[in-house]
Amino acid sequence: MTHPNPIHWFRHSAPYINTHRGKIFVIMFGGEAVAHANFESLIHDFALLHSLGIRLVLVHGARPQIDAALRTAGIDTAPMATHGTQHVRVTPTAAMPHILAAVGAIRLQIEAHLSTGLANSPMFGSRISVVSGNFITAKPYGIHDGIDYQMTGQVRRVDAAAMRHNLERGHIITLGTMGVSATGEAFNLLAEDVALQAAIALQADKLILLGGSELNDTGTLIRELTTDSANQLLQRTPAALTDELARFVRTAIKASTHVERTHLLPYTKDGALITELFTLDGAGTMITKTAFDQIRPATTDDVVGLLALLKPLQEQGILIWRSQARLEEDIEHYSVIERDGAIIGCVALHPLDSTAAELASLAIHPAYRSGSRGEDLLRFVQMRAKQLGVSRLFALTTHTAHWFLEHGFAEVDFTALPDTRQERYHNGRKSKVLLKYL
Repeated sequence: MTHPNPIHWFRHSAPYINTHRGKIFVIMFGGEAVAHANFESLIHDFALLHSLGIRLVLVHGARPQIDAALRTAGIDTAPMATHGTQHVRVTPTAAMPHILAAVGAIRLQIEAHLSTGLANSPMFGSRISVVSGNFITAKPYGIHDGIDYQMTGQVRRVDAAAMRHNLERGHIITLGTMGVSATGEAFNLLAEDVALQAAIALQADKLILLGGSELNDTGTLIRELTTDSANQLLQRTPAALTDELARFVRTAIKASTHVERTHLLPYTKDGALITELFTLDGAGTMITKTAFDQIRPATTDDVVGLLALLKPLQEQGILIWRSQARLEEDIEHYSVIERDGAIIGCVALHPLDSTAAELASLAIHPAYRSGSRGEDLLRFVQMRAKQLGVSRLFALTTHTAHWFLEHGFAEVDFTALPDTRQERYHNGRKSKVLLKYL
């Protein structure tokens, strides 16, 4: 991954490095990713994450490799059936030796990549220990709608204790799409199911699904989704999603009650994994149970972030200059939107009298103004004002009057302000006074 200012990027990645250290990430990728030209770069990124103290569980699929092996053996390569919303492979017993060989070959390929240490390469000196084993107990998928799925299985149990033992000792764990039952039979599993159940059992901090394309809406990357909006997306535009993306979105929805954040990323984009984890904007789609950006009351710990957010607007004359001391003094009146430790939005509610308050310092980081965060902050401050018994909400502005008019405010004369605020009105700015009755 390149950056026009690598020193700037590296310095600003420090909070993410500290946040992610010691956390468990389950990362799933299909056999298509293993065969892609960017896979070696992905391996380097896995090694980098490991070196930063992140505990990795790598779950790999093998669909194209299995298809090729079955074609070579003269076995039907696409015995797929549909159960609910899933397209599940029917696995005949005769196919199992070829599937075991294909899955095993990919596992060895991954281990070989992670074991390289050539000088003048990103892997030099990495000394990564990779383990795999019988961490997954399987059960038959069974018969559904009259179709016997034969040697296709489901995850029955994950040996989370054994996996945690290995992760705590610095090993990377690899999981394939094979599971063994209590009776000793091997079953062919869905990679998404293995990743999901492993993430749930480990109480992973992140589930990361690497696919062949981005999740977008009319060409624009969808950066964040709640599970409710993800469900709506599946219902509203199912044809617009590839089968892989639809599977990933459903997996993320299932994971949301146990895993705080699921990320959908393209393995085709070099550096997408690092960009997603160590920059503010990311490179893919994050799906969470609730909205990622949480509005909360500000604290004195937020003052530095508030200064950084407000300074450009103050220099442009859009907002009144407020010193650090003033912000600290008034911090109880501020609310902020925080994203991964960075303040990306704020608003203040200053009481004027028993029934009136002033909305001030409404600001959104330039990178996030295309969304609804401004409206979210306005709704939040209106709700807070009502709770305080405020019936008149004032806003004074020199540049954004039209936005406030669009959101229910009306322009009034400055004499409508409470007397104490009128005394401070004549400061040379000639701000427009806007009023909204709550």
